Amino acid sequence: MAPSVVEALAPAVVPQKETHADDDRGAERSEVIEQVQMNNRTVSGQELHIRSYPKFDTLEEERLYRKQHLAAAFRVFADRGFDEGVAGHISVRDPILTDHFSFAIHSEIHKARPNINAACHAHSVHGKAFSVFGRELDMMTQDALRFYKSHGVYNNFGGVVLDREEGVRITKALGDGKAVILRNHGLLTVGESVDEAAFWFISLDKTCHAQLLADAAANGSGYKKIMIDEEEAEVTAKQVGGPDKGWLAFQGYYDEQVAKTNGAFLK
Repeated sequence: MAPSVVEALAPAVVPQKETHADDDRGAERSEVIEQVQMNNRTVSGQELHIRSYPKFDTLEEERLYRKQHLAAAFRVFADRGFDEGVAGHISVRDPILTDHFSFAIHSEIHKARPNINAACHAHSVHGKAFSVFGRELDMMTQDALRFYKSHGVYNNFGGVVLDREEGVRITKALGDGKAVILRNHGLLTVGESVDEAAFWFISLDKTCHAQLLADAAANGSGYKKIMIDEEEAEVTAKQVGGPDKGWLAFQGYYDEQVAKTNGAFLK
């Protein structure tokens, strides 16, 4: 059996924030959650071969890589029903034309967050169902902790987002986090890579689904939901919420698309 314990480097500091749903413009309280990065070794020093974001000799190579992984993300979303109409979209920053953007929401995010290279938005069933409450997630499962102090709520509905100012307000609600719940609308996630942003979206939709089920069960049974305490939430968020973890978690989905299509979409 392969070793399962991974030793961590000194934490890399990634700014995150907490947004409260009672502010319809996304009032922010900035905090810092340090993300634990892996050094690919067990505690006994044995080397582990864990995939990581590749290094490129040219920007053209990186452009091709980003386009291929963007194509895979669209296919993964379609397989999961995130392709209703033309409402959903995924964007990735061109490593050469870094100031060329698309879509009213995405363009403002890319402008405001130079470290963000990808954004995903769709009207997924569980995401839009949870969005009608205009509230943040409860920290009640390990997977929810990926978004601990790293997601916000845009507590306003402005219709179809075609206006730049609406994009600016949504970007403010996102703050330094990795996700924002758009009330009466859907979900939006961001990442340093399209792989990371896509995985956060998949995870966020599933987390919304889990909370809808738990809330319904609690209301029907009278049992009280038990939340994860702050200390444990803080520690676990450092282990599961970093950019490298999001990128790595998407690679299985990417490999599945390559296997299913025999790599046809890569051409």
